[in-house]
Amino acid sequence: MKKILFVTSELYPLIKTGGLADVSYSLPEALVNLGHEVIVAIPGYPAVLKGVGTVIKEIPLAGVAIPTGTTIYLSSLPGSKLKLWIVNCPGLFDRPGGPYQNEVKEDWPDNAYRFASFCRAVVELVIHGNSLGWLPDVVHCNDWQSGLVPALLSLQANRPLTIQTIHNLAYQGNFPEEMLAELYLPQAWWSWDRLEFYGKLSFLKAGIVFADKVTTVSPTYAQEILTPEFGCGMDGLLQYYADKLSGILNGIDYQVWNPEIDPLIHAQYNAETLALKANNKLALQQTLGFKKSKSTLMVGVVSRLVHQKGVDLLAESIPKLIQQKIHWVILGSGSAENEQALLALAKTYPDNVSVTIGYDEALAHRIEAAVDIFAMPSRYEPCGLNQIYSLRYGSLPLVTRTGGLADTVVDATEDAIHAGTATGIVLAEPSTAALCEALLRAVALFRRKKVWKAMQKTAMAQDFSWEKSAEAYLALYEPLTQKTQCLQNMQ
Repeated sequence: MKKILFVTSELYPLIKTGGLADVSYSLPEALVNLGHEVIVAIPGYPAVLKGVGTVIKEIPLAGVAIPTGTTIYLSSLPGSKLKLWIVNCPGLFDRPGGPYQNEVKEDWPDNAYRFASFCRAVVELVIHGNSLGWLPDVVHCNDWQSGLVPALLSLQANRPLTIQTIHNLAYQGNFPEEMLAELYLPQAWWSWDRLEFYGKLSFLKAGIVFADKVTTVSPTYAQEILTPEFGCGMDGLLQYYADKLSGILNGIDYQVWNPEIDPLIHAQYNAETLALKANNKLALQQTLGFKKSKSTLMVGVVSRLVHQKGVDLLAESIPKLIQQKIHWVILGSGSAENEQALLALAKTYPDNVSVTIGYDEALAHRIEAAVDIFAMPSRYEPCGLNQIYSLRYGSLPLVTRTGGLADTVVDATEDAIHAGTATGIVLAEPSTAALCEALLRAVALFRRKKVWKAMQKTAMAQDFSWEKSAEAYLALYEPLTQKTQCLQNMQ
């Protein structure tokens, strides 16, 4: 049995801005189900404190650069086997808005302090783990918000081994040079081979440099980020550390995303009762004020409305295809420009376009169950989860050939259709022309009812369970755990 501390800034269903929250729930849960002991460390946002179970114990915490009054709540996630270490620091985390931004979507100006303090608190917990009766073998960190943990642990003579997972390389946690001193970090770390990144202090670079292993969330993305096109300025750094970099595809939780048991959808169904799926479309059409029609192609989007996701390509494509009588259902939030462009389309074409700004878990499930096509024309996509959800719901993904999208969706070429392997539609490039062409292909395929149904059944048979991904992580942990145990035996 391995003891794993999973460090994250989001955790489904308590606090979520994207796929990190889903991974932070599902991977630890899968590891627990495989017989290992996992504790998730997370900041004490209001939503977290409100949503957790009973606080088992409260521990005052003190240390260098840890704000006075910081405490640790030992708790658990309701309805789950997961144990939690909640870093409760009201001055840093008890505020409205999201985990990283305020209510008007501006980054909190003290994000460097907030997440440096979170990392410091986690490290103090690890160092004094014996006093808590629990010392991890592996500390698994996620994205820039926990990137200082491997760096700070490197200062300890005896420490657990560390993993740094990159969920999206574009988000790096870069801050002004003066923050190095203000966060009480060693001056020696202001170096090109440590934390300095083009004149900035980079939390993510800290994790990459100091962690024992670096992972990202799909095999294709692990290769892409070694190139200038996808490396976000860190391709040279990642090439240098390529020997400790690997890509492990994210899985999904089939207890949460499964149309056969989903309590949030109108009509449950599986591959053998696929005809019932259409009832979800009719129900959503009625809710949105669309004309009820099984034969109208419905395209769904549940996404952050940002440049990465190709939302601008969607906005440009919808008017060009309006004569196709497609129903568009869009849920998400992002840049004001993209939100306004999509809302304008909904106003112009109310019979065909529905846009909901924000995030609604129940609506996300209803969209997955209702639509025929789930569109993800991303410019890059480290893994993506919605295309995997869509496969299980028989809602064929329309994706760009990049990252995890390339690893999970088989294009509906005539050869793939004939071989029975096609599961979606793949764009050759993220462009408006390519997206329009792909959507027209989808319209034509949708009319081929036998082919469409066969593709749906193939899609629904795909297995991207977290158990497979968890086994891959355990294989990665194994040599680390053995090394940690040797270090502990040397004490």
